[in-house]
Amino acid sequence: MSCGEPHETDCSEVLDHLYEFLDHEMPDSDCTKFEVHFEECSPCLEKYGLEQAVKKLVKRCCGSDDVPADLRSKVMGRIDLIRSGQAVPEQDVTATAPPAPTTAAAADLPAAANEA
Repeated sequence: MSCGEPHETDCSEVLDHLYEFLDHEMPDSDCTKFEVHFEECSPCLEKYGLEQAVKKLVKRCCGSDDVPADLRSKVMGRIDLIRSGQAVPEQDVTATAPPAPTTAAAADLPAAANEA
């Protein structure tokens, strides 16, 4: 997305790093560049406002839930892999779902479940 206007900091750079800005995970000098960009660029400011509202809503609705330590560790590990440019192993990308019941296992289901 671009507003079509020239800016010192390109719209694509701002949008690519928007969550780093929202999460205060970037150097102050970059934050200043982004703030200047938002003053000049209403489409990026609108996108920033939308993402900020979503972030606040998620925090309000889910902010009190504790994240299991092993899940946090796995997510942070994947983020580190992606940031370093390494490929994420296929089994780590796909959701792990229990295997579908085999024919023998399906035979053990109650008759009502088989008729559904």
